[in-house]
Amino acid sequence: MTDMDEMEENEAVEHGSEAAERWLPLRDAADVGPSWDDTSTLFRRLVDREQWRDSLAKVDALFGRPEERELATVRYTTSVPGAPDGHYVLLEYNARFARKQEAVETVVVMRDEDDAWRVSGYFVR
Repeated sequence: MTDMDEMEENEAVEHGSEAAERWLPLRDAADVGPSWDDTSTLFRRLVDREQWRDSLAKVDALFGRPEERELATVRYTTSVPGAPDGHYVLLEYNARFARKQEAVETVVVMRDEDDAWRVSGYFVR
């Protein structure tokens, strides 16, 4: 890895992490409109607002509301399953929900078409 590659990767991790931290409070508030509006163009093409509302409601019904999270891992990649190659940052949080004491939240952030970093995926397991 060259110094330039390392600088670009560090910058991606920084911007991706900031985007996730900005977005997670919207998710925590179950604020469907703003949390959907602040996702990537790709996410909004694949998941409409109603689908996002349903998905978020299912997660909250199963696990309860998020209560606490701690960042466990962050990694930069150019490839994620089910999405075109690009610039992605994957963040995994050790999380606690009202009805699930030990969970892993994954937030996938991508560099969007306008070069802004936005959430393009959210998963709980």
